[in-house]
Amino acid sequence: PLTRSVRFCSLAVSSSGISVGSVSAVSLAKTEHDSRVLLGMSELELQQLALNFGQDKYRGKQLHHILYKMKVRELQDFSQLPLMFRNELQEAGWYVGRSPIYKAVTSADGTVKLLIKLEDNRLVETVGIPNEDEKGSVRLTACVSSQVGCALRCSFCATGKGGFSRNLKSHEIVEQVSPCLCILDFGMTLFVFLLHYCVLAVEETFKRRVTNVVFMGMGEPMLNLKEVLEAHRCLNQDIQIGQRMITISTVGVPNTMRKLASHKLQSTLAVSLHAPNQKLRETIVPSAKSYPLDAIMNDCRHYFMETNRRVSFEYTLL
Repeated sequence: PLTRSVRFCSLAVSSSGISVGSVSAVSLAKTEHDSRVLLGMSELELQQLALNFGQDKYRGKQLHHILYKMKVRELQDFSQLPLMFRNELQEAGWYVGRSPIYKAVTSADGTVKLLIKLEDNRLVETVGIPNEDEKGSVRLTACVSSQVGCALRCSFCATGKGGFSRNLKSHEIVEQVSPCLCILDFGMTLFVFLLHYCVLAVEETFKRRVTNVVFMGMGEPMLNLKEVLEAHRCLNQDIQIGQRMITISTVGVPNTMRKLASHKLQSTLAVSLHAPNQKLRETIVPSAKSYPLDAIMNDCRHYFMETNRRVSFEYTLL
């Protein structure tokens, strides 16, 4: 089954210049988080940002709460913060950075595919998958993308046919979860609310939030591991989705599974196998030539030994 999911937030990347009337505009606008997108930053980073602007440390905590609990989309709507602080942040180029939903399609089983328009006008897909178990509890899984396009060109995958454009930044991965929070269930009908400010109301009113996140959308997560790990950190620590509710899928990229294992995450590793032998696998997954099945199995065993987490194997029914 598509494993566990998460509840997500959104972001974007800022562009050009900084203009703050005081001496060190650059130092004001910079923290260890080198872009000027707020979403995706940790509480400690936001506290440091507040200090850099001459604010008390607790303002960073307020920022964190507004970003991840209230999910406000515009900096000037952070009404709990002093207007002067908001203006200084804005003048220095800081902004929330949530991307709009370009298109939404709902299937008969309630699954919703969302097309999100990024700041550079590229489009990326995320999918919300609702599921009710035998006990009646509802799970909502967000299937997120890690790249715009994909270079691996697996024969069964439409994404690879369009080629690779670029890696997603961690905040662009995180932001894919927020739209999934807008999936509501009224009896037998699913509606997707595309209003910018509806997320918090949905969560409070319907007690429905993303419970699981799977990195199984567009792109190969292991080819963007740095940003995937940062998105994982944000989902777990800032949005408070349990590590065991997050699954990272891979078709297999040499040396990356061991690198992932070294972080000792408690998340599920899912390997897209698709064939029981090397020869057949190479016809389905061209990149398999550089990463034979024996090597993949050894790295799967290593992942299990390092994390004590079982590895899932995925097949496409061709």
